Amino acid sequence: MALKFYSLFSRTERSCSEEKSEGSLTNPRVPMDDDDDVFEDSNSTELTPLSAVADAFEDLSALLKAKGFDFDLDLKTFCGACSLVSILFGCLGIAFKFAELEYISKVRDLTGASESYGTLNNIIDFDIQNDSVKTPGSLTRNLRRVRQGLDLIRAIFQNFLSTDDYYLKEAASTAYAKTCAPYHTWAVRTAVYAGMYALPTRDQLILKLNETDESVEREMIRYINASLPVIEYIDKLYTSRNISLDW
Repeated sequence: MALKFYSLFSRTERSCSEEKSEGSLTNPRVPMDDDDDVFEDSNSTELTPLSAVADAFEDLSALLKAKGFDFDLDLKTFCGACSLVSILFGCLGIAFKFAELEYISKVRDLTGASESYGTLNNIIDFDIQNDSVKTPGSLTRNLRRVRQGLDLIRAIFQNFLSTDDYYLKEAASTAYAKTCAPYHTWAVRTAVYAGMYALPTRDQLILKLNETDESVEREMIRYINASLPVIEYIDKLYTSRNISLDW
């Protein structure tokens, strides 16, 4: 089943996706005469970074629900959705710079392996056969770290929506402590917590995401709901092979 992937368009202020390096996609709207408006595609949709991520994970979630958790998910399809999430890390600023760089690196490695291995099941089976499941740099370890990144964003969004706090330090700190901190070194944890003071405010994050108070809640809820089945699917790939999740 082919999934949809989208270009990201800015609607008002510069979004965090535009602050990225040359790889960012831009597609400015060209002014048109009134007569030309008749020929605009009425089905065209401008997506914010957050709505693009929500769309991609809703597609993945729907696929897993339709096929069942025994379905052998295509690695390239999975990586295509995960690659969109890196933009969300960038919106959080320096506090999660390490998590962003690690996440991007792991997704890139998995994407590069997609032609050779094909599916998520295959990379884990390969590492089991070679006794390299937990070896640094192994694809199975990379998948585990990507899964933690997806869960970190989910937890931050959940905490963001559960409070009206102007500052995000508490929401982000709690999310990090539950999802990633147990697996990071002392040095990384210290750097992350120190950077929490540089997090954007609530309003700044909404602006960076190119959302409004109303739309950000809608899109975050979409990602929270859609990412859970994907995270559970990945966890089952490990537990079904008697691989613990405490690493």
